[in-house]
Amino acid sequence: MYRRLPYDLRWRNDRRRRIGRQDSLALLCALANLRGFYPKKFELHAVTLDMGFGGMDFAPVKELCASLGVPYTLRRTDLAHVIFEERREKNPCALCAKMRRGALNDIILGLGIKKIALAHNFDDALETFLLSLLYEGRISCFQPVTYMDRAGVTQIRPMVYAGEGTVRNLAAKCALPVVTNVCPMNGASKREEVKTLLKTLSATYPDLKNKIFGAMQRLPLPGWELALNPRRCAPPPSTEGGETGRLLDTRQEGSSIGIDKDYSMC
Repeated sequence: MYRRLPYDLRWRNDRRRRIGRQDSLALLCALANLRGFYPKKFELHAVTLDMGFGGMDFAPVKELCASLGVPYTLRRTDLAHVIFEERREKNPCALCAKMRRGALNDIILGLGIKKIALAHNFDDALETFLLSLLYEGRISCFQPVTYMDRAGVTQIRPMVYAGEGTVRNLAAKCALPVVTNVCPMNGASKREEVKTLLKTLSATYPDLKNKIFGAMQRLPLPGWELALNPRRCAPPPSTEGGETGRLLDTRQEGSSIGIDKDYSMC
């Protein structure tokens, strides 16, 4: 039995892919298990984009995929060299995100995959919303479902109702092989500043995260319109370890989904 989501994440005759932060590995395991009882058939293919930092061992991730019966592709790149040595960007995270997105699209299209499952969670959505507001003066956020017409790729974010604490607890309980992020911007980005701000404000306003998330839906932001009754779809009150909510409606038969193991989301 599954709970229907307010966003249509359908997968029909496509294959999805996902990758190695704790969020990515949690999503990989969730989708792999979902195959066993979901009413519509879909396939998975996990993909890791190695940025080229060195010192990152993906062998345990490969072993996890094998144990789950999920094909795994590791693609090595020199993106780290381009971003940090050649370009020396003042804001490397923005360039990194664009270059990773293009590289990942090329990989999955080469595998015959046109739908990618990204592991952005509840907290990622709030942080992205505040980043746009505070640093760009825009009311904006990524969408639960995004179709990139140039690439012909659809992005879905099935974990957008799962809080970071929930994902972290799951990763620890299941002993998932999380690979340490060695990016020099890890923990030193604007996203980290916003994460700290949210934590500080939440100490005074305990329900702040749910209120911001609800406001994003009620405004609504483009792509965040609720497909069902908002009262039925709103996320429940926060719980220890993270927020949870309805799942997105992911029905599409015979799908193949790419799963991205992302180690450098700033």
